[in-house]
Amino acid sequence: MTFGAADGLAGGVRYTDAPRRRDELLRRLRTTGYLSAAHAAADLDVSEMTIRRDLRQLEVDGVAVRVTGGARLPDGDGVPFELRADRSAAGKAAVARAVAKLLPDGATVALDSGTTVARLAELLPAGLTVVTHSVPVVTVCAARPDLRLIGLGGVFNPATRSFGGPAVRAALSDIVVDVAVLSATAVGPSGVFCADPYDAETKRALAAAARSVVVAADGSKLAARAPIRFASLESVSTLVTDASADVAAVRAAGARVIQA
Repeated sequence: MTFGAADGLAGGVRYTDAPRRRDELLRRLRTTGYLSAAHAAADLDVSEMTIRRDLRQLEVDGVAVRVTGGARLPDGDGVPFELRADRSAAGKAAVARAVAKLLPDGATVALDSGTTVARLAELLPAGLTVVTHSVPVVTVCAARPDLRLIGLGGVFNPATRSFGGPAVRAALSDIVVDVAVLSATAVGPSGVFCADPYDAETKRALAAAARSVVVAADGSKLAARAPIRFASLESVSTLVTDASADVAAVRAAGARVIQA
């Protein structure tokens, strides 16, 4: 595929190839949470119409949401981590306390990224080994001499404050954990969902390394929607949510649910 003269060089890198250009747009979107079509067109030396077509395809792929003038990340992914942490704060705290009670003494526990799991890190019982790619979880656990910490490095995603990519998945292939605690953007009878394909790959790798999987999701997640299913309900040992959640549908689908 070729484009006109306007589709030329941007910072010494050619973006005439649509898949590479979309990868670059997605990289920028993940860095800032929002992408201006006009600015992207100028930076990549292509037309705004070309950028709008790219953003339309990224939306079809489920990794972007088009808005006036450009695009944002799906659901809450474009919102800074600290602001998301304040949403449903009481529910997240209740879920974190309930999950902490489920962790066996001396277990090896994998902790996902996410604001609810970050709260859990503050409540972990002593004697655990913690495996994580989450910077907030690493920060909390590194200050606790009563925990053993295994950090997973990779490509940093500012939106989730975590590392991901092939390096994380490769490290997890050599690790066996007792319990993986996963966050979610949405939970329903058809499974557990998130909004980012790279995040989904990491969650699947965490689940594959674990003997059992706990999903920690405040009640708002049972009423939410997201495009990428990373786990079926059958693969989840326990769903922990708060008292505000309508759990009838997921229970009818066979999920074991604890409401905090």
